[in-house]
Amino acid sequence: MDIADCLKLLPFERFRDPPPVVSVLRFDGVIASRQWRGALSLASHAAAIDRAFASRRLAAVAILVNSPGGSPVQSALLFRRIRQLADEKRVPVFAFAEDVAASGGYWLALAADEIYAEETSLIGSIGVISSGFGFVRLIDRVGIDRRLHTAGENKSLLDPFLPERESDLERLGILQHDIHAAFKEHVMRRRVGKIATADDTLFNGDVMTGRMALSRGLIDGIGDLRGVMRTRFGERIKLVPIASERRRRWFARHRERGIEAPAIGFVADLADWLEARVLWARFGL
Repeated sequence: MDIADCLKLLPFERFRDPPPVVSVLRFDGVIASRQWRGALSLASHAAAIDRAFASRRLAAVAILVNSPGGSPVQSALLFRRIRQLADEKRVPVFAFAEDVAASGGYWLALAADEIYAEETSLIGSIGVISSGFGFVRLIDRVGIDRRLHTAGENKSLLDPFLPERESDLERLGILQHDIHAAFKEHVMRRRVGKIATADDTLFNGDVMTGRMALSRGLIDGIGDLRGVMRTRFGERIKLVPIASERRRRWFARHRERGIEAPAIGFVADLADWLEARVLWARFGL
C-alpha cells in the first residue's frame, strides 16, 4: 500500500466538516443577588454566558434550568444578557427545564427561543411572593429595646422587629402588583402566539407539570437536551458544558470578615439556607 492509499483511509472528512457545537449553561439553584453558596445571579454567570456565545462553530446555546425562582431583578438581568448576545450573534437559544423552572426560574427560561421540559417537570408559578419573619414577641421576651430612627414615614417598611402595620401591607401590595404586571407582560411578549393572553389563570401563581404547561403554551415540547439537540442538529452534535464562576470556599469568605466572622458567617449562611429551603419546599423538593 503506497502513501496515497494510506491517506485515503484517514478521517479527513472530520477535519473538512467538523461537528456543530452547542454551548450548555446550567442554572441550578435559587436566584438571588446575595452571594450565598449556589445562588444564581448575573455576577455568578456573566462570564460563563459570554464564553458560551464565543464558542467556535456555534449552532446554538442551551440553558438547563432547575430553579424555584428568587430575585426578579437578577432573573431579568440574566435574561437580558442572554438575549443581547443571542441577538448579536444570531444564535438560537434552547431552554430545558429539569425538576423546576418556576417563578424567576421560568422568567429565565423565557430567554430561550424554545423551551422544553420533562412531563413531570414543574413549570410556571407566574406570580410574586414576599416572605419574612417577625421578632416582636421575641425581643420583648428577651428584654431588648428596638431603637429605630428614620426620615420618611415609609422608610421602616415591614421592619421584622416592629408590629405589622396596615399601611405597610398596602404598600407591599402595590409593589407586588407592579412586579406581577411586569412578569405577565414579559411572558406575553416571549410567548406571543403560543398562549391565550386573555387567560388570567396562567398568571395566578399556579404551578403546572410539563404536560400541562405544554397544553397551555408555556413550553414548546417534551424532551431532554441531548435528544432535542441531536434531532435538531444531527447525530454528530457536540455538547460543550460551560462552567460558571465558582463561589469562594466558605472559610475563605468568612476569614475576610474579621475576628467575629465564624459566628456571624454561620448565622448569615443559616438564614440564607433557610430562605432557599423555603423556596424549594414550595415544590416538594
